[in-house]
Amino acid sequence: MKGLIAKKVGMTQVFDENGNLTPVTVIHVEPNTVVSLKTKETFGYDAVVLGLEDLKKSKITKPYAGQFPENVTPKRNLKEFRDFDGEVVVGDEVGVELFNDTRFLDVTAISKGKGFQGVMKRWGFHGGRATHGSKFHREAGSTGQCTSPGRSFKNIKMPGHMGNVRVTVQNLKIVKIDPELKVVMVRGSVPGNKDCTLIIKSAVKK
Repeated sequence: MKGLIAKKVGMTQVFDENGNLTPVTVIHVEPNTVVSLKTKETFGYDAVVLGLEDLKKSKITKPYAGQFPENVTPKRNLKEFRDFDGEVVVGDEVGVELFNDTRFLDVTAISKGKGFQGVMKRWGFHGGRATHGSKFHREAGSTGQCTSPGRSFKNIKMPGHMGNVRVTVQNLKIVKIDPELKVVMVRGSVPGNKDCTLIIKSAVKK
């Protein structure tokens, strides 16, 4: 599996050789540093731990700094990738060129938080008639029984907290890779706010 830690920049558009316009999301990929290697002999599986974004010395505690080798500056973001494709050693930097032979990506991030929302926005309920006197506009309606068991069951779709959860969007097509700007442009919905941290991997189902 190929994977990196990246940042979401925003959206733009790309024209192909036929003049067709494609809306894309721009993902900025600074070189990730190999922090440590895990092997089957020691941990029971093979994995590579990558880090991104240096931390100031004033922000580092001794226990946190202890997991980094001497030649690697402590990083803010760490991510472990199992069965990593390619031979790397601790201290190496892995950039956007890792995805040169990849066509589709899976992107993971924390989705935008939307606070407490009703059933129409949260679950797509249609609601009732908007006409005068209907007395049923945006409510959820009945959620249980008045007789036994006299309660609402679990997993009933109701108003509540929406967003701000870990989301993975699969099979986003890579439209363009620009190694000079260190960006990957993909077509499709990328979760999260602008400048949020993303985990991008080669697509599992492609």
